[in-house]
Amino acid sequence: MNEHKGMRPQDVAILLKIVALGDQPWTGAEVARALHLSPAEVSNSLKRSALADLIDGTRRRVSRGALLEFLKYGLPYVFPVRPGGVVRGVPTAHAASPLRAKFAGADPYVWPYAKGQAQGQALAPLYTGAPAAAMEDPVLHELLALADAMRVGRARERNEAEKELAKRLK
Repeated sequence: MNEHKGMRPQDVAILLKIVALGDQPWTGAEVARALHLSPAEVSNSLKRSALADLIDGTRRRVSRGALLEFLKYGLPYVFPVRPGGVVRGVPTAHAASPLRAKFAGADPYVWPYAKGQAQGQALAPLYTGAPAAAMEDPVLHELLALADAMRVGRARERNEAEKELAKRLK
């Protein structure tokens, strides 16, 4: 019997990366490189996601409806986050595209990262490699930022993030 030992934050990033790839073929090693993770971490993550029905049994196709439900209802509780002090980093949540235009006056959130060009309140990323991976892939950056809006946003930010995620996951 397979035992599910719980989701890990990088599992969400891996699923979002697969979504970001669209119909492009991919390997676990390629996803690992793109996310700054080890191939073993990706392999183990895909097994956990399959057991949670977030990816199909072949571990190739994300169950987009289930992922949207998890992001909406589970993410803020399973991987909560609280803003920290002002730091330099990579914009996230409502400070990043696609929500940035709708919340232009709001205090920005950033993932702390030395190579980042923005300044704002520190928000711990889902996993350590997220800022670097996001800077290399704008589509992934948007998906991770929307996930962060679900984790930390107030009702209005969460509603807008949910709409944007629904567009991208349907």
